[in-house]
Amino acid sequence: MPRSVRVGLGKLLAIFVGRNPEQRAKKLCDSAIVLSKDGAWCWFQDPRAVYIEGLQRQTYAGWMTSDGKLQVGTYDHDTREIKVVTLKEKWDVDDHNTNSFLVLPDRRIMVFYARHNKNGLYSMITSRPEDISKWEDEVTIVNTNAITYSHPVYLNNERRFYVFWRGESWKPTFSTSLDAKTWTDPQILIQENGREDRSIRPYVKVVSDGKSEIHFAFTDGHPMDESTNSIYYLKYRRGEFYKANGARVGTLDELPIQHSESDIVYRGKANKIRSWVWDIALDKEGNPIIAYTQLPSETDHRYHYAYWNGDAWFDNEITYGGKWFPQTSVSSHETEPYYSGGITFDHANPSSVYISRQVGALFELEKWTTDNRGKTWFSVVITSNSMQKNVRPVVPRGYVGNNDHVLWMQGNYVHFTNYKTKIMLLVPQKITG
Repeated sequence: MPRSVRVGLGKLLAIFVGRNPEQRAKKLCDSAIVLSKDGAWCWFQDPRAVYIEGLQRQTYAGWMTSDGKLQVGTYDHDTREIKVVTLKEKWDVDDHNTNSFLVLPDRRIMVFYARHNKNGLYSMITSRPEDISKWEDEVTIVNTNAITYSHPVYLNNERRFYVFWRGESWKPTFSTSLDAKTWTDPQILIQENGREDRSIRPYVKVVSDGKSEIHFAFTDGHPMDESTNSIYYLKYRRGEFYKANGARVGTLDELPIQHSESDIVYRGKANKIRSWVWDIALDKEGNPIIAYTQLPSETDHRYHYAYWNGDAWFDNEITYGGKWFPQTSVSSHETEPYYSGGITFDHANPSSVYISRQVGALFELEKWTTDNRGKTWFSVVITSNSMQKNVRPVVPRGYVGNNDHVLWMQGNYVHFTNYKTKIMLLVPQKITG
């Protein structure tokens, strides 16, 4: 496989179970539990899961049920107790409607949520730290039309909340607050001149250092609409926007920022291959790393790892991912042929990613790790010989342990409004901080 080496699992796993990777897979799967028997999520709300080690050691996640409930659940790593609360009873059957999390400095939990292309972006905060049983009153952040997704950030140096979403214009949009109750009017963050039409919908992923910086990875639009969809990068710091090399491209007063003013990480037009963004993380030096897919065809999805080394962007292929994962009947046209199985960073150690990859007719979960900035990769099987598909993995933000801790969807999925999936959770065999 190009610019990537899949090392023999026997050699890699000898320290665990001799030379049988299936034993290792079974050992990992034995520590996986069902967090929810009914749940799904899209990958354009983050964080979808968080880990807090305070009064308790708990993992929190949110999902949409197949009958339209917006739910939040917790897993206690000491008592092994699972708790689930329903935030919305009738929130449409749509995995785009799930929530994102923000852990406040006092360890209360804040959630953000919106219905797919409907009115309103909302938030709620738990009444007590680390306790999802009671919530304060719902806050309406904005009540404009056609809202989808949410990416919240709190910058400690500014003492300010930010939340980003796809707005009424279908462009990346945001609002800010000093108290999490009163929010500024929405502003468009990214929009190229001459491409203001609502049919053009850039997709964005967001990560922050929690102090002074917010980093963005984004596209021209949806890969179904953009045959040469590219990947771009932008950074915010103290009221101004920058490329990765520090070149200033604008201020909050000069929004929106254009694609042409931002870093271009992957050039779809030059390569004549479309792409889609999946995750963005920061290395120990605070440099951005982007996980995305290149899509040579509907049945050929390639996972990529792009990073800024302080001087330039470098891009390496990790592995072939297979075709789309929705289970559309053979006689039907696939409406989402660029839905890959999924890739996510371990944000505490972004040299590791969890990937859902086609193995035979199904999709299995694997962990891929590089020790040389993506030039070569080592893989470990997480699931194997499954009866159902394992897709859309996510590592809880805030987890810094050395043992595998990842959540994913498992089950049957036809469309974002037609799914019968569970939320699986791989429990670390030992929590270390």
